Amino acid sequence: MAAITSAMVKELRERTSAGMMDCKKALVESDGDMEKAIEWLREKGLSQAAKKASRIAAEGVVAQYVNADATIGAIVEVNCETDFVAKTDNFMNFANNVAKHVALANPADVDALLAQPFVDDNSKTISDLISDATVAIGEKISVRRFSRYETTGVVSTYIHLGGKVGVMVEVAADAAGRTNDAVKTFAHDLALQIAAAKPEAVRREDVDVEKLEKEKEILRAQALNEGKPEKIVDRMVEGRIEKYYKEVCLLEQPFVKDGDKSIKGLMGEIAKASGADLDIVKFSRFERGEGIEKRKDDLAAEIAAMQK
Repeated sequence: MAAITSAMVKELRERTSAGMMDCKKALVESDGDMEKAIEWLREKGLSQAAKKASRIAAEGVVAQYVNADATIGAIVEVNCETDFVAKTDNFMNFANNVAKHVALANPADVDALLAQPFVDDNSKTISDLISDATVAIGEKISVRRFSRYETTGVVSTYIHLGGKVGVMVEVAADAAGRTNDAVKTFAHDLALQIAAAKPEAVRREDVDVEKLEKEKEILRAQALNEGKPEKIVDRMVEGRIEKYYKEVCLLEQPFVKDGDKSIKGLMGEIAKASGADLDIVKFSRFERGEGIEKRKDDLAAEIAAMQK
């Protein structure tokens, strides 16, 4: 029997988009013959995923997983082609399994994730699961991105609108704070705040410098276009930048549940009441399909092409 190398398995996967274990089995069954292996996969219905590889997957969900003591969490964006499929139990279960795997297996990036054996079934890689899901569900399935936090404090997540938006936030807390219900509620409220108010940074010093300078340029141009004297423009820009900080910095935003409080003020109240030392470390906010160019079907062009 011909020796089956990893390069052969890789080539077959690239040509068929079938799972790694299925490709290896196909090559074994075909004694290393690449074309026969492709035929074997087609006969078994395992290369159907290849037909879907060029499709655009811009729908889907953001799924989450947090362990029992809220010290490890993950959110992941998993895409499919239609909103209908995104709402099915099969797709949701798959997305939740990927989020669980990311949290427990700690992959370095998406490529590493795809190559890892699934934490609940070591006989299959995540790539194999994607191929299986693609065949079973009938649409292109892809894992686009993920974020994973591990902390001695508290991790909290929030999923909005059935997976359209997903948020994860890490709150630094001492031993007393980690088990305090008020602190846990605060972390959850932070995740909700981030979903609704879309902050770009935790605090002022975290704001992207280039973006901040660009904002100053725009504000300065606006002031000059309004006919304001040059000598007061800089002061006007400073004032408007203060407002900008309140819009993009989480700590300075008004609390969505009580506009009279800032997030920083709320954190101070919770810290005082609970006796815990608290701080907001970081957050991730994923919006399903953001940045993906969706396909626009042109029915008239399709009919014209058919007539030709």
